Amino acid sequence: MIIVTAASGQLGRLVIAELLKRVPAENIVAAVRDPAKAVDLADQGVLVRHADYNDPATLDAALEGATKVLLISSNDLGKRVSQHRNVIDAAARAKVGLLAYTSVLHADSSTLSLAGEHRATEEAVRASGLSYSLLRNGWYVENYTVSLGGAIAHGALAGGAGEGRISAAARADYAEAAAVVLASSGAVEQVYELAGDTAFTLAELAAEVSRQSGKTIPFHNLPQKDYAELLVNVGLPAPLADLIADSDTQAAQGALFDDSRTLGKLIGRPTISLADAVKAAL
Repeated sequence: MIIVTAASGQLGRLVIAELLKRVPAENIVAAVRDPAKAVDLADQGVLVRHADYNDPATLDAALEGATKVLLISSNDLGKRVSQHRNVIDAAARAKVGLLAYTSVLHADSSTLSLAGEHRATEEAVRASGLSYSLLRNGWYVENYTVSLGGAIAHGALAGGAGEGRISAAARADYAEAAAVVLASSGAVEQVYELAGDTAFTLAELAAEVSRQSGKTIPFHNLPQKDYAELLVNVGLPAPLADLIADSDTQAAQGALFDDSRTLGKLIGRPTISLADAVKAAL
């Protein structure tokens, strides 16, 4: 039984979709905080179970009979380590054969402010004594393309990554990689550094948006503080704005770059191109 936590989220739904191509639906469990939001998954034959990262009792029930578990990282910044430990402890009690965790690219050495919680979670995974795979996901290209409409409307793309090259891939690329690992009948690696096959700067992203939109969209590089303030002004919560601004600042120093092409090799195809990502967004 393969169990995917946070299965009703953006990444989780894509992982379920990829698993359905590889294993029978009755062998997949979607563990979700609100089962009412996963009716569509149940309609596909996937078993839906209640699982709240803050409630260990629900996790024991959700992981019953599990052979493999994918722990998709929480989005509750500042609380993720304790939440993740609850899942890891439940997986240990269930004696699962494989625990996979969606971490962050180069988590052990990353300068990203968000990497700290991932490092702590990885330590807990290792300490559990379970067989594990750390899926160290790089940046989702959607982190940038989701705001392209606003960039076009305002006539500029703002950010703080300077000339840093970003090896981003589509959320669907990372989801497929997770499914490949979970559906494998053989041994899997303990650590996968996953990132896009090709990297781009935000200036190159702006140039591609200009080409496809027919409008001149320059890239405006901002200091971290100014970029965070801009994000707050457009409606983001301050903690999220600070995290995004920090991520761009660290990207300028290479924190989001990786040229191993491990992700493309794992899924057996090239990851999404910058042109295709922009086309899909527009």
